[in-house]
Amino acid sequence: MNQTQPLLLRVANSGSLVTQILIGIIAGTLLAVASPATATSVGLLGSLFVSALKAVAPVLVFVLVASSIANHKQGNQTSIKPILSLYLLGTFVAALTAVLMSFAFPTELVLATNGADASPPEGIGEVMQTLLFKVVDNPVNALLTGNFIGVLAWAIGLGLAMRHGADSSKHLFRDIANGVSGIVKFVIRLAPIGIFGLVASTIAATGFEALWGYARLLSVLIGTMLIIALVMNPLIVYYKTRRNPYPLVFKCLRESGVTAFFTRSSAANIPVNMDLCKRLDLHEDTYSVSIPLGATINMGGAAITITVLTLAAVHTLGIEVDMATALLLSVIASISACGASGVAGGSLLLIPLACSLFGISNEVAMQVVAVGFIIGVLQDSAETGLNSSTDVLFTAAACQADQNKA
Repeated sequence: MNQTQPLLLRVANSGSLVTQILIGIIAGTLLAVASPATATSVGLLGSLFVSALKAVAPVLVFVLVASSIANHKQGNQTSIKPILSLYLLGTFVAALTAVLMSFAFPTELVLATNGADASPPEGIGEVMQTLLFKVVDNPVNALLTGNFIGVLAWAIGLGLAMRHGADSSKHLFRDIANGVSGIVKFVIRLAPIGIFGLVASTIAATGFEALWGYARLLSVLIGTMLIIALVMNPLIVYYKTRRNPYPLVFKCLRESGVTAFFTRSSAANIPVNMDLCKRLDLHEDTYSVSIPLGATINMGGAAITITVLTLAAVHTLGIEVDMATALLLSVIASISACGASGVAGGSLLLIPLACSLFGISNEVAMQVVAVGFIIGVLQDSAETGLNSSTDVLFTAAACQADQNKA
């Protein structure tokens, strides 16, 4: 028995996760067609998988950031500031590109009549106030509610305090971070089973035509994300490194973006990104901080979602938009996206804030959010894939730029 179990684990871990996920998608689709009742039942597997990701993601961010800062050695050269600049630039470029795509391909919505159950922010002042209260939230409550801003603030504070602690305490933090990362890796290895359940139950409940009515909106969203991933981000990386960016771009998309596409959680994809950074031979003191940080604030995909859905509502209502207002929307979407959650669907509740810029009521804005939930099967997956792969891409670009200067 003791010899058989390691063998089974090795077999499970030896296969390609992407291949297993694709098999799960195909199997879920076939089950939904053959037996919708059974497919609805196996949706429990998908719900358990998503719940496991949501449960472990805040803890992962907390221990990784705290451990990285606590174990950082004085005098070690890192590239955090350039990476932060790339994160902010990339998010703004994504929002601006989304504005241009929305003007080039205007989309009108058939607004849903059922709004989502949420309380959206009413203005930038309320957003800033909420943000400040999230920063000073009780750390236990922040972990329980998935308040990533509060989790990040407490992790940074504790990490800075622990830099003056005993080496044994710092090593304990590192061991805890490694342990939690191992748990997340295990959960991600269960992705094929979870995705099998999600696909089966979704198709059984909505049918294949559920997304067809929003095909144009989806094409604008995903098309914009592809432009960012394959054109704008490579241009930013080339400007930073003066190297051909596409080998690195494709590697990040293949090894980080695909996994994040299916897990739909930037925070849960942190171990995948950390492992990729290690294989890219990047500076550990840099990526151990920048990757968890990027999962919280590097949200180019979220900026695209906020912008495209807001302008779809604007076009639907026949509101005229000048370029100055569109530019302001890009700024608001960029700032709002930085506060989006690192788990599935985190950007949708920020749409009412952007809609308020055009005088759109919360009632109508929440109908737009409902549309976002409907198309979220593809939209949120593509958004997360772009966000997470960009974390590694910009981290690698900053590290390579530093190597070029050396």
